[in-house]
Formats: sequence, structure tokens, C-alpha cells
Amino acid sequence: MWRLLARRVARGAAGAPGLVRSCRALGAVGAGRGAAVGVGAVPLGRGPAWGGPVHRPGGLLLPPAWPRLVPCRCCSLPAHQKVALPALSPTMQMGTIARWEKKEGDKIGEGELIAEVETDKATVGFESLEECYLAKILVPEGTRDVPIGAIICITVEKPEYVDAFKNYTLDSAPSAPPAASVPPPQAAAPSPPTPLSPQAPGSSYPPHMQVTLPALSPTMTMGTVQRWEKKVGEKLNEGDLLAEIETDKATIGFEVQEEGYLAKILVPEGTRDVPLGTALCIIVEKESDIPAFADYQDTAVTDMKAQAPPPPPPLVVATPPAPPPPQPAVPSTPAVPTAGPPPRKGRILVSPLAKKMAAEKGIDLAQVKGTGPDGRITKKDVESFVPPKVAPAPAVEAVPAAAAVAAAPVGTFTDIPISNIRRVIAQRLMQSKQTIPHYYLSVDINMGEVLVLRKELNQEVSDNIKLSVNDFIIKAAALACLKVPEANSSWMDTVIRQNHVVDVSVAVSTPAGLITPIVFNAHIKGLASISKDVVSLATKAREGKLQPHEFQGGTFTISNLGMYGIKNFSAIINPPQACILAVGSSEKRLVPADNEKGFDVASVMSVTLSCDHRVVDGAVGAQWLAEFKNFLEKPVTMLL
Repeated sequence: MWRLLARRVARGAAGAPGLVRSCRALGAVGAGRGAAVGVGAVPLGRGPAWGGPVHRPGGLLLPPAWPRLVPCRCCSLPAHQKVALPALSPTMQMGTIARWEKKEGDKIGEGELIAEVETDKATVGFESLEECYLAKILVPEGTRDVPIGAIICITVEKPEYVDAFKNYTLDSAPSAPPAASVPPPQAAAPSPPTPLSPQAPGSSYPPHMQVTLPALSPTMTMGTVQRWEKKVGEKLNEGDLLAEIETDKATIGFEVQEEGYLAKILVPEGTRDVPLGTALCIIVEKESDIPAFADYQDTAVTDMKAQAPPPPPPLVVATPPAPPPPQPAVPSTPAVPTAGPPPRKGRILVSPLAKKMAAEKGIDLAQVKGTGPDGRITKKDVESFVPPKVAPAPAVEAVPAAAAVAAAPVGTFTDIPISNIRRVIAQRLMQSKQTIPHYYLSVDINMGEVLVLRKELNQEVSDNIKLSVNDFIIKAAALACLKVPEANSSWMDTVIRQNHVVDVSVAVSTPAGLITPIVFNAHIKGLASISKDVVSLATKAREGKLQPHEFQGGTFTISNLGMYGIKNFSAIINPPQACILAVGSSEKRLVPADNEKGFDVASVMSVTLSCDHRVVDGAVGAQWLAEFKNFLEKPVTMLL
């Protein structure tokens, strides 16, 4: 009844002042259900008494300062609805209007998309709850850092109301930030007005879409454009690989979401530390629109220049400061050229893995010939590279031995640039050690029965599957987490989340750094399935081909250094998880036995459980280790 009366008041207010008075009276009568927000505003009775935002299904959020209908403006404007930016994720504070799906004057059906909003997690579309017409867009496409609750558009019930909002502006509501999120260029003197930003609608550019750098991992803040897979002018199909982006975790392919044509590349290959949300390229629907963007520039990326992956810095040689003794004159000798090809000039195309390997081996990438696409240097090129031999120098007159000793280097070192992955690893490990109260529990496990069972099963399974001891450890850990669910929990600041499934993160060492791909639902998988997953994930991790969903999350982590002969060690917890298991190597030990000798030789493995004392008490951690030990010493129980 309230809504019906409010609509009647809104529609007839221009010619019936009495209705406005009735509306104000009703606002006073309804004060017991919720105070009127504006002069003559009609409370809908849907929001909380404190006047907070009204949450409605479908993602629309009505801010407290504006009710759904605003009769106080009825004298000049028809009935309308102010649509506010909703909170589309639990951690969202601001959003970016990535694209408007409707234009001013278009009809919006119930359930149709109004716009696409880029949040701190992903790009999400939000829908209309009822039929209406889009009367005015208040926040243009590309506007960044729009706060939650900001009015982004106006909708009306009838198409004839649209023209009334042609010159509408928000005079009392807080205005949205400007479309360009970067500071304007410095100006020493007044200059003639510049054209509108390319992002602003209504400019001279044809309809287009700016593709921005998305967050490809939860901890990603910047990325590196490693390679563009498409060139300007090429047709893009849905699902095509557009570019390769190096994140803080791995190098990930960035796919096209819809068909179009690549009109302009804004961020060149090799550009490093590109902030999230930066426009990467321009896509248009029609091929004929491509020439219009030949001189297109985005203010957010004009200062970005392609940075070639730097070659390893030259060795710094320390020499003693003592002055050299007098020496007889030696005729100068011209530099002897190397036998190999001359170093390449210009930007060098190289994969992240090849770059890392070259830095570790001290190889100058300028001397390596790439065999990949467009001369790209790959891992194979670095592995097969043979340094060119230096031609022997012509004999020169002998110099005193003391001078030769003085010229010998005393010490050398090499500065290796910190990669994005290594920087994030350092930040998260420091955060873990500084904020999580670690404690450690160790136990020795007799692995005799596991080794016997492994040998028997490997004889039964196919040749392409070889079960490892690590597969048994993953299965036993997953089942122990079901027995002691407190260890399969996460600290979430306000709550402790106890997980009902066991997703085991397995630490894998790669040339770029440590990464933890996940064996999902390890508690219900067989040993053969776990073995296949581990082999596949480890291969992808070392090649840098892991997808974000394959390493994001996990409920329990295992780090195994037994293959390196490490007897025992203590691992650092991977937040927000509560536990991580450090596995050492097996060794032969004498153990008490009920036989004539009184002892026996057994293969014993040491493990150490690191626990977060905020989540897992000492007794609970000990209980988990007891269950884990029981599963491995009696592996038949894993079948129960």
C-alpha cells in the first residue's frame, strides 16, 4: 500500500499539491516504522530502523540517504529510482564500472544485466529486479574506485519519463570519482582544453571496450605482460588466448571473453609491475572501427614503457687497494673477438623459466639464440647453450709475478633481481612467522608395512603409474584430518572455519620459487588417483602452467624433503591454514622386537607437525599425529 500510494503521489504531484501534503502527512505517520529520509519522503518499511542500506535480492543496494522513490523531487521530476553500487563481495569497498550493458532510454527487463562491475575479486554483473527504463547514467564506463552506495544511474517506470532526466545531475548526493584514476599531467601554463578522456562515453571514438588487468590470484597486486598472443587488427573469438601475464604465482594465459577485434595495445610486451585495473588493450565490435584507435592513448599507461627482462648483472670484482708496483712498458694488445655470434641488440624475448635458469647459470641472454616464436628464448635454448670460446691472445712480454698476483680477484658476487613470485613468498612467510603462534610436534613412524604394500601394488597397477611413499602420506594425512577435524581448520580472524573436505596442498619447488598445487578431495581419492594428480600438478608447476584454481585454497599442507636426505625439519604454516606437515627421509634403525635377538631393523621416518596455537591446541595436534601414525604403520586401516 505504501509503494502504491507513493507512486500515485509521484505521478500526480505536479498538478495536485494536495497529494504532496498527503505524502508528507503519511511520512509523519510512518515515523514509527522508519524516519523519513527527505522532505516528504515515504518510508517503505523495508530497511532497518537505523536507516542503513536496504539489501535486495539480485545484488541491488539502496543507500540510506535515498529511498526507492523520492517524492520531494516530484515537483520537477517524475517518479524514479536511484540505483546505488551494491557490495558484490564480502571484502568489496569500491568498484569499477567496467561496462554498461544498457544505454540511456533502453528498456530493462526483470533479471537483465544493467552493468558489469569489477570488484576486488572479479568482474561481476548485477541484474535488475523489475522492469524499468534506463533514464540517466551518472557514472561513466571506466570510472574507478566508485564507493559502495554511490548513485550510478537513474531508472524510471515509463519511457516518456526518460527525457526529463536528460540534464539530471546529483546536486546533493556525493559525486562519483572522475573516470581517469591517475593525476592530470603537469601544466606549467594554461593550455587549451583537451578532448574528453577516451574512457568517457560520448567521445569521438566508436563503441569499444577497455580490457583491464584482472586479479589472477588472491595476493596479486601487479603483473607483467610477458607476451601478446594477438596483434592489432586480428579477429578475437571467445576463449582465444589474448596475452600471457606473469603474476606473483605463475605465468597465466589471459583469455578473450567475447568476440571482437583487437584495435589497440596499450601496454607493450615486457612491461613490468602493471597495477591491477590498468587498461591493457582496446577491443571493438567492427573491423572498420580499428583505424579510429591508431592514436588512442590512455593516461594511466602513457608513462609505462616496455622493460626487457634484464640480463644477469656483471660480476663485481673486488681488488686490493694497494697501488701496483712499477712495471716495464707493455705494448697494448687489441681486444680479441669471441668465436661465438655477436650479442643481439634490442629487447630480448625470453620465458620466465628460461630467464631464471640463465640468471642461475650466469648466462648472458644476449648471446643465446632463441628457437621459440619470434626468436623467444626457451628453457631448451638455455640448457643447450654453450658459451663461446675466446681465441687465445697473442703472447706478450713477461711481466713481474707480483703484478699478476695483484690483479687476481679476491671475491665475486652477483645481484639477482627479485621476481614477483619470490617477493610474495617473502611477504607471506614473514607474515606467517610474525602473526601465527607456531608450535611443533615430532614423531617417528615405522614405514615397513607401507614399503611392502607399495611394492606389491606397483606390481599390480599399470606401467604408467608408480605409487610413491608420498602418495601414502597424502592419503594418510587426509584421513587423519577427517578423524581430527580441528587440524583441518582455518583461522578467519572472526571465526574458526572447520572444513568438511580435505584439500591437500603439496609443496613443489620450482626454479621461480615455492608453490603449493592442491590435490582436491584427497580423503575420497584412491592412491592411483592421488599419484596421477601429484605428477600432473608438479609438472605444470615446474613449467609455469598452473591455473589459479589449481593452487589457490587448500585446507592442509604437506612439505616433503625426504628425497633430499633431510632427516627432519620444521615448516612454516601457510595461512589461513592451521597445520603443515614436514616429512623427512626414512632411515634404517634398530627397534625393539619380540624375537630371539630382542630387536629388529626397521625403516623409520620422522615427521614434524607445525600447528597454529590459535586453532589447534597441543593435545589436538598430538591426537592428529597419533591417527596419522596409525594409518601408516597399519596401511590396511586406510581401506576402512
